[in-house]
Amino acid sequence: MLLLSSICVFLVLRLVPGDPADALAGQDATPERVAEVRVQLGLDRPVPEQYVAWLGDLVHGDMGKSTRNGLPVSQLLKLSMPSTLELAFVAYMIALSIGIPLGVMAGANPRSFWDWVLSGYTLVTIGIPSFLSGILLLWLFGVILGWFPISGRVAFSADPLSSLRHLALPALALGAGLAAVLARYTRTAVAEVMGHDYIRTAKAKGLSQRVVVIRHALRNSLIPIVTIAALQAGGVMAGAVVIEQVFTRPGMGRLVVEAIQNRDYLVVQSALIVLVSIFVMVNLVADIAYGFLDPRVRRR
Repeated sequence: MLLLSSICVFLVLRLVPGDPADALAGQDATPERVAEVRVQLGLDRPVPEQYVAWLGDLVHGDMGKSTRNGLPVSQLLKLSMPSTLELAFVAYMIALSIGIPLGVMAGANPRSFWDWVLSGYTLVTIGIPSFLSGILLLWLFGVILGWFPISGRVAFSADPLSSLRHLALPALALGAGLAAVLARYTRTAVAEVMGHDYIRTAKAKGLSQRVVVIRHALRNSLIPIVTIAALQAGGVMAGAVVIEQVFTRPGMGRLVVEAIQNRDYLVVQSALIVLVSIFVMVNLVADIAYGFLDPRVRRR
């Protein structure tokens, strides 16, 4: 997965219009100066040779240096990642805390009040992109009501309360849409399990609805729920990059966008590989969790 992703990222960036040598040399640079910069950056070599050289350095932990400011790419990522991971984690927790309970209540009680609430919630949140919901939240709660800051970030270690206030709107804008998707899948998984014979047997034994749903229905629905939750890790990381631009938060979003504008290939390539690595690791954890959730998986 990582190898294929690295190939796709490398090739797609080469298809983006523009030449890093032109951007680095300046608008008034002569063709000779541009050619000299291309040689310095290694862009004069064939594309396969450039890829192998970059991959070899990456395997050895060398991400190279930014062509824009000359700083090591690893240093730039180290400075920008905490903000993005912070936003992604809080948004992910919001998605789990809203999506799973709402999906369970709707799945355990089809055509009930909670089922209608889920339908209305998903209709609104899924139909609105996260960046647009972010703008709406920013306008209403930040500009009109003034309850939350409209931009920037404060480190949690410096001021926890201020950090959470700066984080609330972007995390909600990102997590609300993910929660709707998770809730729909959770509702389907729980509703399917509720129709099985062992659920009817548990009810016939006199177990309460709460015990039946939590101990039997939810427990046996966890594998598809965990699968969807793991797949959403990629969505939350990609969405965090976009949301950071809406709320002017420092992070990988700003780093990647500025790197794309300046044709800073090494920064974009390394940042995307880091995001893909996080996605792969989360899905690996989900695969391992299957064995703990369902003993039949371990026997295979």
